[in-house]
Formats: sequence, structure tokens, C-alpha cells
Amino acid sequence: MRPSLAPYMEWAKTRPRARIDLASSNLLACTLEDLPGAREALEIAGESPDGYRPLVEAIATRYGVTPERVATAGGCSGANFLTLAALVEAGDEVLLERPNYDPLAGAARLLGAGVATFERRFDEGYRIDPDRMAAAITPRTRLIVVSSPHNPSGVAAGADELAGLARVAGHAGVPVLFDEVYLDAIPEDRLPPAATRSPLLLSTNSLTKSYGLASLRCGWTIGSPEIVRRIRRVRDVVDVWAPIPSDRLSVVAFRSLDRLAARARRIVADNLALFNRFLDLSPDIACVPPQGPLAFPRFSDRRDAGPFVRRLFEEQGVAVAPGTFFDSPSHFRVALGGDPGRVEEGLAAIARCLGPGGS
Repeated sequence: MRPSLAPYMEWAKTRPRARIDLASSNLLACTLEDLPGAREALEIAGESPDGYRPLVEAIATRYGVTPERVATAGGCSGANFLTLAALVEAGDEVLLERPNYDPLAGAARLLGAGVATFERRFDEGYRIDPDRMAAAITPRTRLIVVSSPHNPSGVAAGADELAGLARVAGHAGVPVLFDEVYLDAIPEDRLPPAATRSPLLLSTNSLTKSYGLASLRCGWTIGSPEIVRRIRRVRDVVDVWAPIPSDRLSVVAFRSLDRLAARARRIVADNLALFNRFLDLSPDIACVPPQGPLAFPRFSDRRDAGPFVRRLFEEQGVAVAPGTFFDSPSHFRVALGGDPGRVEEGLAAIARCLGPGGS
């Protein structure tokens, strides 16, 4: 039997339900009441040959690009897969950051590509080092994949890093895919999508993690017109086009996106403040300060966090994501996109487990 291509995602779908879930990274979900006009927009008929045109235009307008630079997909994961499938073939190599979100590596392997990695290091604040990335490029490298904010650390790439990556991409002639699914939820100092900087930079995003609309499965890639055409042709053999009711509701969401973004940023800002206060009172752990709705603390003595994660769930009913899924066993990932009251309660439970008699 084939081993799991994405062990983290398999765990996320099959784990026991938690009383307080700080492992799931979805933003606090919206309801129909958050989308004025949504009920009236529901319709099951329609066409979407290269993406539902009103949705493609809404995405393009939002990010200041032409519609020819937008390919829609089923969520950000769908956008990532379609983009990899458009650019990577069996025998090629994908260069991926480490630690990373394992469905990205799983998608590359499913396509028959090899996976190489370059390090994003805790002691460097998880900054992307363009020189380290460039040194890992080989003649087989066809695509470089990074995330910003970084999953699992929540650290966003800065302007200097993006400029460095654009230079590396241009010199090597290798595109860089930025998974930016958490980008729009950053409360402060957000940069525009990486794809607006260079034809060799691609951005994937969705209405899921930053807007509380995961169930719509509205995702997209922004790239050069040439790459977008290739992505659209890949979709011809994957799912052809998206469900029209979902796309119509997504267009309604874009009409309210400023308000939904403000809602998300308030939630994340409140939870970041809670997390920072928690860190101040938790000498046993260290953490690179996150900017988005994820944090990736580790035990200061570098012990395995697995027993602590299990005890936290068994005794407190609180779930966090084990760092082993991100090749970082002394870490655990905390999601900061949920209801602030529940996040505060979950952080208090973590603090109790870290106290005397803890892990």
C-alpha cells in the first residue's frame, strides 16, 4: 500500500475532535449573514470555461492585475497542485523550504518529481536566505516553493527577501511559487502579492485562511499570462471548472472583502496579543514572533514536544499540531485564527501543562 503523500493532512482529517482546537488553522468561519446578497446569488446554472469570469475579474481587480494573470482553483491547495502540475513533470525536481507544509511536497511526489529542500532556520527568525536557496538549485530544478507567511512559523517574507528571491529566479530561470494563503490576515505591514514583482514569481491564495470562507473552496494563482494559460489547461483534466454556486457566492464575498479582511485582522491581532502575553509568562518555550495566524514555539531545552502535545489533549482537551509533521520535533504549531475567547482558554490550558508537573 502506498504511504501517505501528506501525513500532516491525513492526521488533520482523522484525529479525535478537541474541546479547543488550536491545531486547525482556519479563520473563525463566516455565516451567510456575513455576506449580504448571498442567498439571492445562489444559482446552480452557469459556465466557467477558464474560470467563472466575474470571479476572475474580481480577483484581478482586488490585486491590481489583469484577468489574464488569474487562474482559479479549488482552494489554495488546488491552486498549488494545478500550478505544480503545469510546471513540473516526472523526473524534475521541486525545491521546497524546510520546515514546510507537507501537502506541497506530496503534490510534487504525486507528479513524479523529486523534492529537495533549503533551510529556514529558527535562529535566523525563519528568514528566507536567497543565497542558501540559490545554492540548492540543480539542473533538474523546475520550481521553487515557499510560503509567506511561513507555514508553520507565521513569519512573513520582507521586501528584501522578495527582491532577493526575484533575483535568484531571474538568474536561474526557475519560477518561485509563494503560497500566500495567510497573507491577507496579517494585521500590519502587509506586502502586495509576490507575483506583482516579477513574471517569475507566482502567488497562490484563497478565501479560506484569511477570510473565514473555507467551505467555498475559492482559490487562485496569480502569475504571468503564459503560466496561467498552462494552469488553465491542466484544470481541463483535473476538475474542468469549479461549482457555479460556490463561484457565485465567492463573487458576493469579494464585494465585501474589505470588511471581511478587517474582521480577520482584528481576530488575528487580538490572538497575537494573547499569544505574546502567553510567551512572556512561559520561560520553558521560545518562539520566533509570528506576524500571521500561526505560531511555532519550541521547548527551550529542545526536548521532544510529542509527549506534551499528547498530554495537553488528554488532560485539557486542547489540540495543537505536533512539530514532527514539520520535521521539527521540539516544536508544536498553534493556530491563532479562531475565536479569541477560545484561543485565550486554549493558551491558558497550554500554560497549565507547561507549569509544575507538566510535560
